[in-house]
Amino acid sequence: MSDEAIIVLATTIVAGIAITFGTAIPAMAEGRAVEKALESIARQPDQAGNLRTTLLIAMALLESTAIYVLLVVLILLFANPLMDRIF
Repeated sequence: MSDEAIIVLATTIVAGIAITFGTAIPAMAEGRAVEKALESIARQPDQAGNLRTTLLIAMALLESTAIYVLLVVLILLFANPLMDRIF
């Protein structure tokens, strides 16, 4: 197996692991945030507007983590910087 093939195989495996964990963990955090927000709205319905605004901001910040992971994975797969560094 050539060196290029080993690098492509390694980056593909790392990209697969990264996208799996990089999307699963923020998704679980978003689910927990929604759960807590709904509990808070059920306890204090008069604060629903404030809670909703805070929840939407928190969800956007959590989702940006998954978008950054996607960006890094796409760079690894399509513009592999390791190929230029090693060869």
